[in-house]
Amino acid sequence: MEIGSKIKELRVIKGLTQEELADRTELSKGFISQLERDLTSPSIATLADILQCLGVSVADFFAEDSDEQIVFQTEDYFEKTDDSLRNKVEWIIPNAQKNLMEPIRLTLEPGGETYPDTPHEGEEFGFVLKGEITIHLGKKKYKAKKGESFYYTPDKGHYISSEKGAQIIWISSPPSF
Repeated sequence: MEIGSKIKELRVIKGLTQEELADRTELSKGFISQLERDLTSPSIATLADILQCLGVSVADFFAEDSDEQIVFQTEDYFEKTDDSLRNKVEWIIPNAQKNLMEPIRLTLEPGGETYPDTPHEGEEFGFVLKGEITIHLGKKKYKAKKGESFYYTPDKGHYISSEKGAQIIWISSPPSF
C-alpha cells in the first residue's frame, strides 16, 4: 500500500497545504512532502498523529475499499412498463436516483411518449439508439434520430414522443423519474 498518496488525497480533501499539515502535526513540511511521495515512512505514532489531524482513524485509513459495483449488466437493470403511455423505462444504473445523474434506457413504442414533466432545475441529456423522437420543450418541438444526441435545461414543460418507436439513453440531473 502506498500510504503517501493516500495521505496526500486526505490532505487535499481537507483543503490543507503541506505546510498547514506540518504545523498541525509538529512535523516539517519537507517530511510531509517526502511522506506523500513515498520516499520515507512514518512511525506508527507519527502516522496516528497525521491521521488524527486529517480526521481519519488508523482502522479506517487501512480499511479496504468496499466492493462498490461499477459495471452493470442487463440482469442488474430495473424496468417499468407503462402501457398507457406505450413506453418502457429501464434504469441502467440501479438506485441511480440517489446520484446526481440518473441514466435510463427508454423504449417508446410507435405513438408512445413520456409523462409530461413540469419545469425544474437541472439538465437532461440523451442519445438516440434506434428510431426517431420529438422533444417537446414548452411550445417548441425538436427532432432527433438514431445516432443523434440532445441536451437541454428543463426550465419549461417537457416530454418526449415518437411516432414510429425509438430507443434512447436518457440522463437527467437531478434524477426525475
